[in-house]
Amino acid sequence: MDIRAEEISRIIRSQIEGFDAQVDVAEVGTVISVGDGIARAYGLEKVMAGELLELGGGAEKLMGLAFNLEEDNVGIIILGSSDAIKEGDLVKRTGKIMSIPVGPAFVGRVVNALGEPIDGKGPIQSVGTNPIEQIAPGIVDRKSVHEPMQTGLKSIDSLIPIGRGQRELIIGDRQTGKTAVAVDTIINQKGNGVICIYVAIGQKASTVAQVVKTLEQYGAMEHTIIVSATASDPAPMLFLAPMTGAALGEYFMWHGKDGKPAGKDNPGQHVLCVYDDLSKQAAAYREISLLVRRPPGREAYPGDVFYLHSRLLERACKLSDARGAGSMTALPVIETQAGDVSAYIPTNVISITDGQIFLESDLFNSGVRPAVNVGISVSRVGGSAQIKAMKSVAGTIKLDLAQYRELAAFSQFGSDLDKGTLAQLNRGARLVEILKQAQYKPIPVEEQVASIWAATTGFVDDVPVSEVRRFEVEMLDHLRVNAPEVLRGIRETKALSDDAKAALKSQVASFKEGFLASMNAPAGA
Repeated sequence: MDIRAEEISRIIRSQIEGFDAQVDVAEVGTVISVGDGIARAYGLEKVMAGELLELGGGAEKLMGLAFNLEEDNVGIIILGSSDAIKEGDLVKRTGKIMSIPVGPAFVGRVVNALGEPIDGKGPIQSVGTNPIEQIAPGIVDRKSVHEPMQTGLKSIDSLIPIGRGQRELIIGDRQTGKTAVAVDTIINQKGNGVICIYVAIGQKASTVAQVVKTLEQYGAMEHTIIVSATASDPAPMLFLAPMTGAALGEYFMWHGKDGKPAGKDNPGQHVLCVYDDLSKQAAAYREISLLVRRPPGREAYPGDVFYLHSRLLERACKLSDARGAGSMTALPVIETQAGDVSAYIPTNVISITDGQIFLESDLFNSGVRPAVNVGISVSRVGGSAQIKAMKSVAGTIKLDLAQYRELAAFSQFGSDLDKGTLAQLNRGARLVEILKQAQYKPIPVEEQVASIWAATTGFVDDVPVSEVRRFEVEMLDHLRVNAPEVLRGIRETKALSDDAKAALKSQVASFKEGFLASMNAPAGA
């Protein structure tokens, strides 16, 4: 066999040209300790704060989050069970800041803090990813809050109005109806084009399931995403869940209904984010911080717990017209201990938000529901977030209620009261009754206006207090049948014209006549 040198060199040359050296260069470190959902790794010199890391290898690979960057090691939050990770395992950088999948397909689904579906309805088709931590829009990208975010609750829409893009704190002891206010608001957004995100933090799985069932029952799951980090989930999940909710909401705020980026000609969408509740997120953050040996501060919380909540809530905003005029409204919930609003986390969140709705145990137990304490509840957006009609009828109501509370306390000591004081007490007692409302029954704003107008103009002053609720229900039924054009006019023009007032006056007067006659008629007549 004749072997020619040039043929051999040609074959070798072609082999060298076809050689593709693919070297996988990855910065890796080694786990030096692991426990309580926290791992410490050595050797990740260029790792970024908040970067996703791969821990372990093979089938038992887990993701982690670079949380604490120290001189000689990195504290890593393990996203999942740390049982499979052991000392000496490799840790690999991904080069990506932690992000979650986002997209319109998430609406109507229940996901965990990593954006993974947990409702058994199959995978969710995402259209991209959003970082869980995002710098909030600047002043130039914003516009002042001016559109109402109707809750459907008379006591809130009339006295403590919430605007689209506002941050309104719901605060109170346990079992005072905080979640009920949030769920009612979500139900009331049906048909308004508002995407709602309910973030359940540290609640029992059965409680979250009950919320899902309620929303499905009232047809509100069609516009709602639920992010669930239950009490049985590891602390990192409870810490991440609110930021996951905000990242999901930001997708809708920055994109139009067609899925394209929002702008002047493509309006952005409106989002309502409920964080229920941030006290549990703060506790989870404290747990993680103490485990990575960060120094404890007041109530053992780390020094940056204020910053944790401020950078989350600052992401709620109303965007300018040039940015598509979308909005994200935040309703954070805080649980107080025995009504102590001067504790560390409550004062932090009160100072971050644009107002608070304070729910009181005593009011709740005495049958005033929603149990809103009108005296210390406030909305720092106020009238800008109310329609003209509501502003015109609810102007004096807050003052009337505050005076009623003062007089009611004072009148317990004296029996002989003058006519003016008695009239104020009577009006106040009826206003309190008018503002009561059943759970899961939000009322359209035009009907709220009619109810409050009837109460403030003296139409219920001679109706017995025990009959006020029935009077209101039957009066609204009467108006829906006999004066639908008045209600429609208030809804469409958002104002209460003199003609509408005259029509309301004649209709309510004629209804009241029949109501009092039927009430005074002998039984069986």
